[in-house]
Amino acid sequence: MSSPQAVRDYLRLEIGGLEHEVFCVLFLDAQHRIIALKQMFRGTVTQTSVYPREVVKEALGCNAAAVILAHNHPSGAVDPSRADEFLTQTLKTALALVDVRVLDHLVVAGGEVRSFAELGLL
Repeated sequence: MSSPQAVRDYLRLEIGGLEHEVFCVLFLDAQHRIIALKQMFRGTVTQTSVYPREVVKEALGCNAAAVILAHNHPSGAVDPSRADEFLTQTLKTALALVDVRVLDHLVVAGGEVRSFAELGLL
């Protein structure tokens, strides 16, 4: 993944058309190169349960310095919900305790991708 656009394109293809929600994490090294892309949680048509402890544990296991969070909205609504914003802040706080930065959170809905960083929500 050589650019932010490449990450967006990959996620759009990988999770944009799913009929259920998934929550993915891209684990990055100190130079922001991808160590791993993991689908951490799978949910229903309208929601996914995300456990910050598991995300922190996986980040430490990958020796990640930063992460990019991503999930899809099968409904087609690309705008982040209040729950999405709260979850992002919770994960950002939890990961900061172990020196892992949250660079962005991307919401994928069909062919569209919305970035928390670009919306000023991080």
